[in-house]
Amino acid sequence: MTTSAENGSQGAQPAMHKPPVVSQQAWDAAHKELLVKEKAQSRARDALAAERRRMPWMAVEKAYAFEGPAGKVSLLDLFEGRRQLIIYRAFYEPGVFGWPEHACRGCSMVADQVAHLAHLNARDTTLVFVSRAPQAEIVRLKERMGWTMPWFTITDSFDGDFGVDEWHGTNVFYRDGDQVFRTYFVNNRGDEQMGNTWNYLDITPLGRQEVWEDSPEGYPQTPTYKWWNWHDSYVADAAPDKRWVEVSDAGEAAFRNQDASAKSQMT
Repeated sequence: MTTSAENGSQGAQPAMHKPPVVSQQAWDAAHKELLVKEKAQSRARDALAAERRRMPWMAVEKAYAFEGPAGKVSLLDLFEGRRQLIIYRAFYEPGVFGWPEHACRGCSMVADQVAHLAHLNARDTTLVFVSRAPQAEIVRLKERMGWTMPWFTITDSFDGDFGVDEWHGTNVFYRDGDQVFRTYFVNNRGDEQMGNTWNYLDITPLGRQEVWEDSPEGYPQTPTYKWWNWHDSYVADAAPDKRWVEVSDAGEAAFRNQDASAKSQMT
């Protein structure tokens, strides 16, 4: 049996240069030093999301049509009555590597990471996937892979008009009555972070809709954590559970005390 170092000397694989092994005290000091930078990155990310919520909107004037399990639907229909819509363009169609057994490997990884949609729906947000594959193939693929997100077939110039005809990407839309606006777009490496509820909400015009966020005046905001629920227990317009309010208040207070203590130790 050869070691990593021996493998490196033989040209099979370079030796792995591991970090130093230190004491608990030294490890804690290194962790605290890194945590300062991580906190700064979190605050910068929050500030960027706040700026994103202030981006100008673009009115969508063209009528787009998609094919769904129940037949033809419009872009407006994809909202399912909610105010926000996130559309991920997945490559699944003739000519894509893996067809027809699989969608694109990268797009499939994105699909595998999508969190339970009930949490997005609770924030007035709908997520859908769209591709050029026929519905029969999409339904078969979803069943085989265990995916449950709504997935529609593009039938017109939607992909070309919104920058996703040659590469995957995520477009965000807002509905004001029957008028639809494009509010944001991300692709390439920006799409890698997509999948969890928070990253999806952070690219929407309304954000997470919690009171700590820096949002324009009049935007919907509710107390932090209070809207969270089990994915099978959301009830529209229901008041937060009293017990959960107590738990979340205690947790938030503990986080704030910990943060204040860390700041005092740095001064």
